Amino acid sequence: MQNKFWLIKSEPSEFSIEDLEKSENQTTHWDGVRNYQARNFIRDEIKIGDKVLFYHSNAEPNAVVGICEVVKEAYPDHTQFDPKHEHFDPKSAKKNPNWFMVDIKLDKKFKKQVALEDIKANPKLAKMRLVQRGNRLSIMPVTTDEYEEVLKMGSLT
Repeated sequence: MQNKFWLIKSEPSEFSIEDLEKSENQTTHWDGVRNYQARNFIRDEIKIGDKVLFYHSNAEPNAVVGICEVVKEAYPDHTQFDPKHEHFDPKSAKKNPNWFMVDIKLDKKFKKQVALEDIKANPKLAKMRLVQRGNRLSIMPVTTDEYEEVLKMGSLT
């Protein structure tokens, strides 16, 4: 089965690619997703070996800053069960959890960040979900061609 490609957004003030660089084995769990469509991507579609564009949102500039790989498939997000955690969900049960997470590992930081304005200006990326009006998901699929074009723009190919 062919690997898929994803874009995962993170606000650098919450968790940046530099934080991931400093993490043990440059690996982290991707917790706190509380959108059902994004949850379904995590739970049903993201698999080990899938490639991820790491995107800084609410940043100056908003940009793809590196690539990661999925190293652990969906498992229950532990934060939904912790009443002291900001992502606590009182409606979620351990026997039937609402929310899931995956683990990602840093592959490479881009030599050159790929700013949202540059993505929008690239005709090859005109159909990318990231640039579609009203698409605010924190996790979204990316086509092979889109992934490869972003890698070129980030000076990785």
